[in-house]
Amino acid sequence: MFNILSALCCYMSVVSVSMPEELLNRIDQFADDHGYTGRSEVIREASRNLLGEFEDKKLEDRDLMGVVTVVFDYETTSVEEKMMHLRHEHEDIVASNFHSHVGGHHCMELFVLEGSLEEISTFVGKIRATKDTLTIDYSVLPVDDFGPLADMN
Repeated sequence: MFNILSALCCYMSVVSVSMPEELLNRIDQFADDHGYTGRSEVIREASRNLLGEFEDKKLEDRDLMGVVTVVFDYETTSVEEKMMHLRHEHEDIVASNFHSHVGGHHCMELFVLEGSLEEISTFVGKIRATKDTLTIDYSVLPVDDFGPLADMN
């Protein structure tokens, strides 16, 4: 009886996910290189990390600065147009935006954001939901954590 209850408490749903073969190969190689039991363990950990990124209580109710970098292939996608729409939709937090060509067929879009954790999280979520982006990287910093007045708090 104990074994049945133990199995029931640890039941996991099986989820089907579509991804390019190259990404799947990278996940499998990562699992092998880092001692994971398989790709499911890698995906679970990555999912937990993604969901926890903006749950940092130290950043709530503070003025934040965010830097978001997006790379995409300009010949095969409409990502650039989508980035422009997001910039205008969130003009209240987009302090600056920079566009650059990188390599033969790629563009980089860089956003400097100023706002709350919720506002920056929403913006990054919309960027991540944009189809055909190749990479998305970002960082978030409290603006009251640096400079000559930081030690006064």
